[in-house]
Amino acid sequence: MKLLLVEDDPAMRTTVQRALERRGFQVAACGDGSRALDRWRAALPEAVLLDLSLPGIDGLRVLEQARAEGLAAPVLVLTARGTVGDRVLGLNTGADDYLAKPFDLDELEARIRALVRRAGANTAAGAPAFCGLRADADSGAVYFHHAPLELAPREAALLRALLARPGHAVAKERLFELVFPGEPEVQVEAIEVVAYRLRRKLADTGAQLVTLRGLGYLLKAGGA
Repeated sequence: MKLLLVEDDPAMRTTVQRALERRGFQVAACGDGSRALDRWRAALPEAVLLDLSLPGIDGLRVLEQARAEGLAAPVLVLTARGTVGDRVLGLNTGADDYLAKPFDLDELEARIRALVRRAGANTAAGAPAFCGLRADADSGAVYFHHAPLELAPREAALLRALLARPGHAVAKERLFELVFPGEPEVQVEAIEVVAYRLRRKLADTGAQLVTLRGLGYLLKAGGA
């Protein structure tokens, strides 16, 4: 399970990171709010542990911008701010749970696993989601947040294939099989035309369709 820990206190960051790694988690750590979004986009964690009092950019602003970009990993806020108002503000900004410092490591682990289970259940009940993009498993339609994207059938097929593995390269030949099934008269290069059209339609979503020469294509968060 991949986690991103954003905590400005070096001692706390090291202690929590080591404790979670001993419990089987993969933990990327960051101590600066201004770098947190870049790490989030790059790591594609299954959950984020986010302190609110950060240098550079406050944790609430990090969270607000992440949700605006469609970064949907569940967030557990870790902070010394213990008032009800702070908790409500964090939850309203897009946090999924709240744990005040100091906290017990067993409780932290339990909260993380509960968040990831809920997120996994929501994805299984719906469809793969990335940067606010979601493919409906039944209809095949692709939504950006709650609005359907206007895509041609081949564009939708390409996007569904890339949404299944965001951040990972998918071979051009594999994508061709999914986008042009049973059409041997069509050349593999035709996938490039579909990718070009899809890239333009994703311009305002925060997701980028990237061409990897000799490898294929991948879908990544903007700025990653």
